[in-house]
Parts: sequence; structure tokens; C-alpha cells
Amino acid sequence: MNHAFRTAALLVGLLPAALQAQPELGLPIDCTLGDDCFVMNHLDSDPGPGAEDFTCGPETYDGHEGTDFAVNSFAAMRAGVAVLAAAPGEVRALRDGMPDLGLAGTPPDLLDGQECGNGVLIDHGNGWETQYCHLRAGSVAVAEGDRVERGDRIGLVGYSGHTEFPHVHLGVRHDGAVIDPFDSDGTRVCGADDGPDDDLWAAPPGYRAGGVVAAGLFDAVPDYDAVKDGTAHRDALPPTPRRWSAGRWCTRPGPATWSRSRSPRRTARSMTATRRRWKRPRRWRCGRRAASARTAAGPRATGMWRCG
Repeated sequence: MNHAFRTAALLVGLLPAALQAQPELGLPIDCTLGDDCFVMNHLDSDPGPGAEDFTCGPETYDGHEGTDFAVNSFAAMRAGVAVLAAAPGEVRALRDGMPDLGLAGTPPDLLDGQECGNGVLIDHGNGWETQYCHLRAGSVAVAEGDRVERGDRIGLVGYSGHTEFPHVHLGVRHDGAVIDPFDSDGTRVCGADDGPDDDLWAAPPGYRAGGVVAAGLFDAVPDYDAVKDGTAHRDALPPTPRRWSAGRWCTRPGPATWSRSRSPRRTARSMTATRRRWKRPRRWRCGRRAASARTAAGPRATGMWRCG
């Protein structure tokens, strides 16, 4: 019995420090990944001047020391998306009151040394801690010394500090060393996730290399700021004729569909580097309109219609 105990203790002592008493993490954001939120950036696992995530992929940027969970738009941020404690622990530090102006709008002297923006630091014991950055001004819901459980609300997703899109940055550290929650042992398998055994997640969220962030319908090509804001959408579009008589082809202004996607190869720090894709306007047959052409309001009158 004693021999078995000593053997077990020896084996535990031989484990890498990062794998001893490691916490099981829940998502730090109250949303559904792939639906109303997504992972924008992973931790940069390339020790050199380049940038690679834990699959040797491009979903990161040079020097990034965490995982960014982003919401789809500023409208979603304004509606309120909760930031959650990823594991049980004690609140050790926090900051609140920085404005939600992002990198472009925050005075440089205010950003100096406060790149995290509004944030919370939680101690999980055994040298483990998590940090949550870029929370919304005035939203921090905990105080220093508070005990929290996994899933407790600690604030709201915001746009404070050194950021260019609304999200929560989750940083994980063990004894001061940065740890990737998707790859805690630092052993990479290029081209794929090497499996859940070295994840810190209670329920591994998986890896997605890029994808569509949002899509919508609009009656013109919308401004990209409106796309990012979440306001470039119409619930109903103006009616347009379905059938036209013979004549020459021309381009007629009409409804447009848009989509915004995360590019697998992008300047990851900037949402403005995200690709914008627009479908070309529909081409309509122009000339003498057929009497059978209809809209939601009924049949259209015949006549000559000019193309422009």
C-alpha cells in the first residue's frame, strides 16, 4: 500500500508542471460559438517573429498571448453579452471605467500600460490564473477578493483598451508562463488539432480556420462601418419585377446581398482587414415591359422603360 502510494507520488512529480492540478475551463463568454460569436484569434505559438496558432495555422498574430472570443457586431456588444469566469477562483485584480473607444479612439496616454482595458484577473490556485480583457465600461460585476464559480458573470463584452473589435481576450498563465488552453503541453501537430488530451477546456470548442461572420440583405451596397455595426440589414426588400420582355440587357439597381468573413490569411489584429464580398447587382432585361410582369402590388402597366 505504501509502495503504491510512493510510486503514484513519484509519477505525479514527473508530470510537466503545466499538467499538474490544471483547471478545467468553460467558455469565458455567454454565447454559441459559430452562431452569435466566434474565435477571432488564438495564441501565437511561434517563438520567432512569425505568427502561427497551435495547428501551425494563421488564426493569430505575432506576440498574441491569449484567445479572442468576438461577438458578431457592435450592435451585439451594445445589447450586452456576458463575460463569464472560466473556472472557480478568487478575484485578485480588476479595472473598470476605461471608455469603449478601442485603439483608434482611446488617447495614447490612457492606453499606456493599460492595453487590457477594463479587465478582471482570477486566481485558481496552484499557480494558475486567467485574465479577461476589453470589458465594457461600467460592467465589471465583481470586487477584489470575491469568490467566483465557473460560469459566474464577471462583466460584459466591450471595446476598451488596445482592440479593434468587440471581444473578450482570455489569457491563461501557470506560474507566470503563458499557456494555450487548446494546447497546454505546447506540442503542435501542424494541419490539425492534436486532440483534447492537452486541452484545458471542460468541453473542447474545436478549431475553425476562418468562416462567415455575418450575412444580410440590403437594398444597396451598404457602408462597411454599418456591416461591422450590425445595422446593414433589411427585414423586407422593395418589390422588383420578375419577368421582362425581349430587349437589350442592362444593369438595374436592385437588392444586394452581402457577407463578411474571416480570411484565413489576414492581418489578424485588425477587423478592417477582413474580406468584404459583394454579389454583383442583378441584371434585368430592359425594353418594352411585358404585361404579365408582376410585383407584390399586382400587375404592372406596359410601356417603355429606360435602362440606366
